[in-house]
Amino acid sequence: MKGDEIADEGSSTESDADKIMKDGDSQSARDVPMEDESNLEDLASSETGSSDQQHTIQSTSQDGVAPTKLSSTGGRSSDQQCYCGKERNMNIVELQCIACLKWFHDTCLSLPIGKCVPFMTNYTFSCKQCNPSGTENFSKKQPNFSQMCVTALANLTQRSHYDGDNRTMFSKDKEIIPFIEKNWEHMTTVPRRIKQTWHTTVFKTMLKDTDIFTSEEKSESGEITDAHPFFGLVLMDLERISPNYESFVKSSQGRNTDSQFGSGAVTGKGRSTKRKFPGEGQTTTSGRKIKSDLVMPKLPPNGYPLEHPYNKDGYRYILAEPDPHAPFRQQFDESIDWAGKPIPGWLYRKLEPSNVLLAMHDRAPQLRLSEDRLIVTGEKGYCMVRATHGVEEGTWYFEATIDEMPENSATRIGWSQELANLQAPLGYDRFGYSWRSRKGTRFHESRGYHYSDGGYGVGDTLGFLIHLPRSKEKEGKLSMPDAFKDRPLVKFKSYLYYEEKDELQQAIKSLKPLPKSQITYYKNGENMGLAWQDINEGTYYPAISLYKSCSVRLNFGPNFKHKPKDVECSGMDEIVHKAMIHQTVSDLLYLVENEGQLQLDAIYF
Repeated sequence: MKGDEIADEGSSTESDADKIMKDGDSQSARDVPMEDESNLEDLASSETGSSDQQHTIQSTSQDGVAPTKLSSTGGRSSDQQCYCGKERNMNIVELQCIACLKWFHDTCLSLPIGKCVPFMTNYTFSCKQCNPSGTENFSKKQPNFSQMCVTALANLTQRSHYDGDNRTMFSKDKEIIPFIEKNWEHMTTVPRRIKQTWHTTVFKTMLKDTDIFTSEEKSESGEITDAHPFFGLVLMDLERISPNYESFVKSSQGRNTDSQFGSGAVTGKGRSTKRKFPGEGQTTTSGRKIKSDLVMPKLPPNGYPLEHPYNKDGYRYILAEPDPHAPFRQQFDESIDWAGKPIPGWLYRKLEPSNVLLAMHDRAPQLRLSEDRLIVTGEKGYCMVRATHGVEEGTWYFEATIDEMPENSATRIGWSQELANLQAPLGYDRFGYSWRSRKGTRFHESRGYHYSDGGYGVGDTLGFLIHLPRSKEKEGKLSMPDAFKDRPLVKFKSYLYYEEKDELQQAIKSLKPLPKSQITYYKNGENMGLAWQDINEGTYYPAISLYKSCSVRLNFGPNFKHKPKDVECSGMDEIVHKAMIHQTVSDLLYLVENEGQLQLDAIYF
């Protein structure tokens, strides 16, 4: 890759599951003590729209048993009855007793089971009649990927039949993966994974377990669409799906294969938002734990965990701290009843940095930061780092000094929105505006324009000024940052982070120019002229991208070398206090607006 060029990014699109299984969704909103549950995502089924083929349910199943017609009741045998005496209902959660093998509707149980998913097989359940104590007993187990795929395909099949499509084959990327992703917390007992490598595991599992899954890698005409490969269940009788389903299928086929998801143990490198049981790595006295779940571990001197998740693969991670204003903090912290359950996001809040620095997590991993987080050094190809704070209105300024710039290295410095690509030079996409060291070219959306003669090099101190007037739509309105309290919390190396999914295509569509906005660059105190005007509206962060091993020092204020004298502006350091106030108000507004809904029993029971 040349110093002043970068290849176009390959565009990729994601298809979210867009149909919602309505029947029984509201009826299964209960919870089980000691299980890892959170808010149930709607069961979904995506339209692939990429293949002309229609997969229909066969009149007989693969094992020779004539399946019953799938319906909203789906009754097949009168001796398999719930307490209510009614037949089975495939559209809601049902549990099979491990002793009598009868099926029970979740709405007929006296025991809260949590927000589960229909056709799940990773549980044990005994009814009142079979349990010697006369009470129901339910426990959820960690599933393997084969079980998760069976559950996903069964729900997609039932949903398709309910809609009248009668499809039996479904796209891995557009339907199966989105279903598992939406319902992860309700199908498993472990938190979501940071890396998306499990997508490949799902594919390999369904491809390998030919006793359970059937596949189609191209259409009958030989065409491979963007929806391929398709997968379905070998045995189409959904009433047979129960906790012993895999054993039943494999015994009927006379083969034995296995695909393990894991033992369920979460290591220190994994992600977890569950509370620990007393005794799990904690010293307890009189049954009470000593280590609080609502106390944040001490941060290193640089103000951020040394080991942390990076913003990449379409997800961003926001470091969180316990919110002292959140309700029910003491009840949650002191009671052992919540052990093994996820920590609600509203008990935490975004941690606001006390200084404007280069972000540890909002950067390409190959870039090296100094201990004070004010110097960045490049490595090989172009990549970028953003500052910890951004601005959306006002006139703001920061400086950058070139410490080292070996031959054939280069920089592009300027302003970036939070969705600008970190693995590309600043100004590569629609979310950034930059000034390049070579030839003094300015860049936006991969287009270079002549700006200043000669560019800049070692020893030069550059100034970056941005003017963002308040838009007409925001006149008279209170503009607050996101509270993040409704996002899931993920654990990484003892610290909790809010996980935010990037909606890139939606953000691109919503971009619009901000009238009278401007960006101006300075070199050693000299105004180099207006670089950009009417830039896209949004929040802008100081950003720098580097090519090869050049090194740049940032100065966010208050002591600048060449603060502009031709215009009134604020140093980026002045945004810190405002950001803390705005974030605190946003968090409090969330708690007030949702007062009455933020109940621990509303989450767990």
